[in-house]
Amino acid sequence: MSNGSSITEFLLLAFADTRQLQLLHFGLFLGIHLAALLGNGLIITAVACDHHLHTPMYFFLLNLSLLDLGSISTTVPKAVTNSLWDTRAISYAGCSAQLFLFVFFIVAEFSLLTITAYDRYGAICQPLHYGTLLGSRACAHMAAAAWGSGFLTALLHTANTFSLPLCHGNAVGQFFCEVPQILKLSCSDTYLREAGLLEFSLSLIFGCFVFIVVSYVEIFRAVLRIPSEQGRHKAFSTCLPHPAVVSLFVSTSMVAYLKPPSISSPSLDLAVAVLDSVVPPAVNPLIYSVRNQELKDAVKKTLHSVVFHQQ
Repeated sequence: MSNGSSITEFLLLAFADTRQLQLLHFGLFLGIHLAALLGNGLIITAVACDHHLHTPMYFFLLNLSLLDLGSISTTVPKAVTNSLWDTRAISYAGCSAQLFLFVFFIVAEFSLLTITAYDRYGAICQPLHYGTLLGSRACAHMAAAAWGSGFLTALLHTANTFSLPLCHGNAVGQFFCEVPQILKLSCSDTYLREAGLLEFSLSLIFGCFVFIVVSYVEIFRAVLRIPSEQGRHKAFSTCLPHPAVVSLFVSTSMVAYLKPPSISSPSLDLAVAVLDSVVPPAVNPLIYSVRNQELKDAVKKTLHSVVFHQQ
């Protein structure tokens, strides 16, 4: 295959070779996907329906839950379907769409995590100016900027990646289409443009990460100066879930994309990809709510209203 125009489909990496293990993976990942849908869906519904949660922090949390839903729904359904029907195929258009959506949701989510750090910094370190810094219009503009940055980055990477001639077949070494795996299929002397674009994107992500770290250093310093123990506990309860989510996001991404090539293998790459793309969207709702009594009460109220409405 000399270039991408002759490829009509790609072959994704299978979870298992035997039928029994394929069905086991089908059930496991279907369960994880449904758990992610339930957890993030409850947060979205609770924040949207409870007027007490109509604040900047919960507005950004709603957007993060939407992005987590989109992220896991981009990769898992196709993998689950392929396991059920014992196939590896994904169309050229489907692969392009999957790559675009995955980059879109990941970049938009990290942008929103950066904005959420700014929100928490304003609430804890600049409480007198918080209403001015993060009014409803400012929050809407920042959220739109995060979604827009994800869209533009995804469009740029997708167009650039699939414009490269592919010389190494159509077997993707992952259970979903992603930029590094498509680059491995490209001709060795044509991928440098996309590699440079990836380095630029990674430098921006590193800048956002530094901003988050510096913000939380200032936040924790401010919290430790709060005189009352109850005040410190409340501040930590609202702040700690966010750095936990950032840590999970960054650590899984670093393991997935920065591990030494010498230890790379198909099974390890598959396990790391699951850890990076499937686990965080399913676990994040638990992290958001475990120390947040206000959110837990709103979720319980939502579940109560749904149950009694159906009866």
